[in-house]
Amino acid sequence: MPLRVAIVGSGPAGIYTAEALGKQAGEPVEVDVLERLPTPYGLVRYGVAPDHTSIKSIAGYLRRVLEAPGIRFLGGVELGRHVTVDDLRACYDAVVYCTGAMVDRRMGIPGEDLPGSVAATDFVNWYCGHPDVPADAFTLDSSEVAVIGVGNVAVDVVRVLAKTAEELSATDVPENVLAALAESQVKAIHMIGRRGPEHAKFTLKELRELGELGNADVCVRSEEAGDSDVSGLSRQIKGNVEVLRGWAARPPIGRPRRLDVRFWLRPVEILGAERVEGIRLERTALSEGRVVGTGVFETIPVGMVLRSVGYRSVPLPGVPFDESTSTVPNAEGRISHGQYVAGWLKRGPTGVIGTNKSDAAETVRTLLADLAAEPGAGPARTLDDVLTERGVRPITYDEWLRIEGAEAELARTLGRGERVKLVGLAAMLAAAGVGERASS
Repeated sequence: MPLRVAIVGSGPAGIYTAEALGKQAGEPVEVDVLERLPTPYGLVRYGVAPDHTSIKSIAGYLRRVLEAPGIRFLGGVELGRHVTVDDLRACYDAVVYCTGAMVDRRMGIPGEDLPGSVAATDFVNWYCGHPDVPADAFTLDSSEVAVIGVGNVAVDVVRVLAKTAEELSATDVPENVLAALAESQVKAIHMIGRRGPEHAKFTLKELRELGELGNADVCVRSEEAGDSDVSGLSRQIKGNVEVLRGWAARPPIGRPRRLDVRFWLRPVEILGAERVEGIRLERTALSEGRVVGTGVFETIPVGMVLRSVGYRSVPLPGVPFDESTSTVPNAEGRISHGQYVAGWLKRGPTGVIGTNKSDAAETVRTLLADLAAEPGAGPARTLDDVLTERGVRPITYDEWLRIEGAEAELARTLGRGERVKLVGLAAMLAAAGVGERASS
């Protein structure tokens, strides 16, 4: 009998794991890729900014993996709701968990739960059309917005806020998002980092894209950009600092929006009675390598705060989880014999999308070595039988292709590029031709 493996999660980590199984296994292997949504690709579909078409092209590679012999996509199947860990252990020789890091870390300051203070992940999911986020979740009616964090996600968020609807009309951004951007009242965007430019996490390519914005002046304060010697820094960091210092030396030219890139500030309180009315920041400095407050404060009158201070994974029902690291404890991908983990759930939210490929390959090597040493009795049941007994109707790969086709047709109808994402789970299921059967 062929080796049967279940992969929970169809983002890059999950699909790279499926690919590695096909390449490394010395015997036939059947892989079921389980996904709670009707759509595959995870972060590539719902985490990459709509104007980053080159990164989104990774979906073409992932698609070829899903279409390879022996690999099956099962959408609309959620661990803990439709199936349990015990179900999967009974149906497969091995299970690999690849659910990523789905939520933002909190800042832990007063006012963080005020309306208007939200995770950047929610905003990204909204403009990427994730069905978990209501279409009307965001109204861009604040003249000033603060984005806390200086990583690539923060750069994506401020870039989308700074662009016009017309600039994004050729992307796959949903129609409701495009309408909200067209009505946006945002005039000033503040991207705030608690350390200096040399500590920022954004890449040079992402940073330079901000300098290409046609609708916003990008402003940096010379005292925050610093004047220290950069010759000993890495090429990446040196490039970041030089770009920021170049921006600090040029005056704004009066574009409709303004992006202030700020450093050496940490949020200490989000202000407001019934909703966000401002954010209080403390000037910081380095002391023995640690960020410390200086006792100097300033307040910015923002109406929305988006925190982008890191991702974290969430526990899966029945799977061990380390709350201190927000990862599943593992040894080279092994949780226990027959259970494995890959991607951000395994190592934390580090690296780029491609990093998941080598990470998945390591997990697969561990999995195959374990099964070669202890083959086991083989699966006692099939997942199809379990799902049938529970009245669960998975979304097939062909049905996902119908959703993809409907998005392409919508784009043609609207004259808007290659695709326009459908909004909401009901619209996706209708396009797949399965109604509510898949979400029972």
